[in-house]
Amino acid sequence: MTVMHDFSHTLSCQSIAIVRSPYTQRIDAPHQSTIVAGTETQAAVEASIEFVAGFPPAAFRDLAGFQRIWLVFVFHRSEGWKAEVRPPRGGGKRSVLATRSPHRPNAIGLSAVELVEVGEQVLRVRGIDLLDGTPILDIKPYVPYADAFPGSRAGWIDQIDAAQGRHSAPGPRKPRSSPIG
Repeated sequence: MTVMHDFSHTLSCQSIAIVRSPYTQRIDAPHQSTIVAGTETQAAVEASIEFVAGFPPAAFRDLAGFQRIWLVFVFHRSEGWKAEVRPPRGGGKRSVLATRSPHRPNAIGLSAVELVEVGEQVLRVRGIDLLDGTPILDIKPYVPYADAFPGSRAGWIDQIDAAQGRHSAPGPRKPRSSPIG
């Protein structure tokens, strides 16, 4: 029996907010929101999530009191994708869906950040790993009893952790020097 897959389904989304971050280039931003080694400040930076004009404050006012939130966003600078990628921690090529590569079949990402303040049409956050101008599709509260599974296995990442140490993710990549010609 042959199963045919139809990848032509279309989904339309619109951004509800835009990230205002000090990171303007991919090489500046941390690979993960909690890994800041190698960044310029070596600290979790603050950023803002600015809601689009007309977005109702009633939709986000009750986020006050949550320590963390999930940002569902678009990798707006992604340039296509491949089935296999090379993760920054090494170990050879891996299936794209077994990585956190920004180059995905649908350029959608997920990041957990610290919520500092709920303001008027804006959220202040800390620990951002997103670029300035990143479109936000949705925001969800981080709920510790439902979202944290500290004893979970992490596939090939467990092998890297055993060899290199846990949390050994590299900082941002440095620009390659271009040959003079």
